[in-house]
Amino acid sequence: MKNYSAHILVVDDDEGIRDLVKQYLDQNNFLVSTAKNAEDALEKVKIIKFDLIVLDIMMPGKSGLEFTLENKKKIDTPIILLTAKGEASERVEGLEVGADDYLPKPFEPKELILRINNILAKTKKENLKRVIEFGKIKIDLNKQFIYKNEESIKINNTEKIILEKMINSPGKIFKRDEIGSLIDLDKERSIDVIITRLRKKIEENPKSPNYLQTIRGEGYVLWIE
Repeated sequence: MKNYSAHILVVDDDEGIRDLVKQYLDQNNFLVSTAKNAEDALEKVKIIKFDLIVLDIMMPGKSGLEFTLENKKKIDTPIILLTAKGEASERVEGLEVGADDYLPKPFEPKELILRINNILAKTKKENLKRVIEFGKIKIDLNKQFIYKNEESIKINNTEKIILEKMINSPGKIFKRDEIGSLIDLDKERSIDVIITRLRKKIEENPKSPNYLQTIRGEGYVLWIE
């Protein structure tokens, strides 16, 4: 089975444009669904969580601007408006109603792919978990604190970097050299010391950890699910 990078909905009343954009995206490892108008698109977003929507403005019935204005907050999905209109005022209007980007027709396929990838990368970064709770522990990466048993424990930047990576990859085993590359440190003993310090901040019993565990011969893993 092919491993797609993202699922994208292409909405355009012109079948030729829909097929052309679908072809571009297919060639760049995206899973693509299509809709012929705003109403058709709305039915699809009710049942499928898309990663991004490429949306034409000028369509019969409800326009792309109306669809964006009415549904952007509900569906919480990035939208690129694709239209023959290229005036600055129209671009501003599209962005004001909630679109994430705007690309006038005709367009270069590579530019569309670049804009899609930029938005998806930004969205992925924004969606990283910054505050998480498990057991009796709460970790707030924004404030750089661990809260345990009504105690507030400060974490430094090095600990924050390691925790952020582990929190957003739960169950993944991190080798010592992988952790070292995150914090620009190549001494295994120093990495072990940092992990031991983190354990003391997270665990009720650091000598018998429930969450930040050692996988003998492999590395470290954070079990939080």
